[in-house]
Amino acid sequence: MDDDATDNHLRTTGPQADPHAEDRAEDHAGDHAVVLGAGMAGLLAARVLAMRFSRVTLIERDELPQGEPVFRPGIPQSRHAHILWSRGVELMELMLPGITDKLVAAGAGLFDSPRDFLWLSPADWFGPVSGARVLLASRELLDATVRGEVLRNARVRVRAGATATGLVAGPDGRTVTGVELRDGERLAARLVVDATGRASKAPAWLAALGHPVPAVTRYDSHLGYSSRYFKIPDDPGRRWQGMYVQGRPELPRGGVLMPLDGDRWLVTLVGNGEHAPPAREEEFLPFARSLRSPALYDAIRDAVPLSSPTAFRNTMNEWRHYERLERWPAGFVVLGDAACRVNPVYGHGMTVAALAAEALAKEIRTLDPVQIAAASRRIQRRTLAAAAVPWQIATSEDMRYPVTEGPPPDRATRILQRYMSRVMAGANTDQAIAARFFGVLSLTRPPGTLLDPVTMLRVLSKRHLPGNPDTTAYPAHHGPPAEREARSGV
Repeated sequence: MDDDATDNHLRTTGPQADPHAEDRAEDHAGDHAVVLGAGMAGLLAARVLAMRFSRVTLIERDELPQGEPVFRPGIPQSRHAHILWSRGVELMELMLPGITDKLVAAGAGLFDSPRDFLWLSPADWFGPVSGARVLLASRELLDATVRGEVLRNARVRVRAGATATGLVAGPDGRTVTGVELRDGERLAARLVVDATGRASKAPAWLAALGHPVPAVTRYDSHLGYSSRYFKIPDDPGRRWQGMYVQGRPELPRGGVLMPLDGDRWLVTLVGNGEHAPPAREEEFLPFARSLRSPALYDAIRDAVPLSSPTAFRNTMNEWRHYERLERWPAGFVVLGDAACRVNPVYGHGMTVAALAAEALAKEIRTLDPVQIAAASRRIQRRTLAAAAVPWQIATSEDMRYPVTEGPPPDRATRILQRYMSRVMAGANTDQAIAARFFGVLSLTRPPGTLLDPVTMLRVLSKRHLPGNPDTTAYPAHHGPPAEREARSGV
C-alpha cells in the first residue's frame, strides 16, 4: 500500500470518519487487544488497534498524571530535547485529526529546520535554507495531549499503576492469549502488544514460553546528556528560534537550545565518552562555553535557570532481531523501543513510533481480530522494518566516533560516511541539496534521494570541503557577528 492509500485508510476507517461504527461493533471477549506501555508507541498502537478491536486496554505501570503535563518516571528521557520531524507530524495528524492545532494552542511550536535556527553542522553554519518542518514541545505536553486524544476513543481504556509480569500462553504453548499482572490477575486478549520501551521483558517472557532469545545488535557511542530549563530572556533583536551546535569526532561536544511551552528554553548539552557533559550546576555553563561556537553560551549565560541540570546516559542503539526468529507466537507483537531503539540525539524516536503504527495500520486494515493474531509474525517483521532507515542514519553516524562500541564499519559504510560529509557541507548553503538532505533526515524521503545522479553530481561538484576548520563564531545572516562576538568576549 502506498502512502496515499495509507493516508486514505487512516482517514476513512477510524472512529472520526464514522462516529457510529463503534456503536455497531460487537463487544466480546475475543475482540480484545492489550497494549503494554502508554508512551508514544503504545498510544499510537492503541489508536490503530481500535480500528479493528472493539476493546483496547492500555497497561501502564506509572500513575498517569491528570491536569497539567508533568514528568513521570516511565519516560526518564523526557527532561531532555525532543523533536517531532515532519513525517511524524503528518502521521500523528492522520491518526488523530486536529492534534497539531491542539499542541500549538497549548504552547508547542512549528518551525522550519534549519531556517529558523542557528545550526552549526560538522561542516559549517547552515545558511538561510529551508529544510523540513519540526514540532517542538516538552515531552510531557506531547504525551499528555496525545494520550488525551487517544482516550477520547470509547474503545480504548487505560489501567494506570498496573504492571505486566508475563505472558499467558494457550494450551499449545505457541499462542499468546493474554498477560498476567503483578497482582496475579490474568487479562485475556486476542492480541498483546509490548510497547514498554527500554523496560521490555519480552525476551524473558518469550523464553518462558520456549522461544529462543533473539540476537541483539548494539552500537554505543557513549553519548551523555545534561539538560536544564531557562526562562527565555527578552531580546527584541533575536532572529532565531533555537540553536544546535554539533560536535565533531575530534571534539565530540555539542548543545541544543529549543523553545518550549511555558515560555522556557530547554538546553541539552551532549558529549561522547570522556566528553560527556556534567550534571553539576557550576559546571554547566563552562561546558557550554567549550563548544565549537560561543553562541549557545552567549544565549544562556545571563538567562534565569528554572531547574538544576539533569543527566541521561542510556543512549545506545539496540536492535533485537525478532524478525530472525523462526518461531513466533500468534497473538504477540513487540513495538517501538522495545524492539529497536536508536540514539536519541538524531530526534527520530517519536517519528519511528508513528511509522511503526502506520505499518501496523497497513497490516491489519482488512483483517479481523482472529486473523490479526494469526498474522503476528508478519506484523512483527513489518513494524520492525519501519526502524530500518533511522537505524542506518544513527549507527553510521555514531560509527564516526572512536569511542563507539559495536561492529566496525565496512568499506561501503566508510564510503557512505565520506559522501554524507560532502552532502552536509553542500546542504549548508545549497537549497536543493538541503531539501533532499532534510527530506531524508525527517524520514519523509527515502535515502536513495541523496544518491540519484543529479544530486550526486551537485554534491560532488561543491568545492567547500567537509569539516571547514575556519567556521565563524556566528552565522552572518543572524545578526552582526562582530557585534555579538564583542558582547560575548570572544
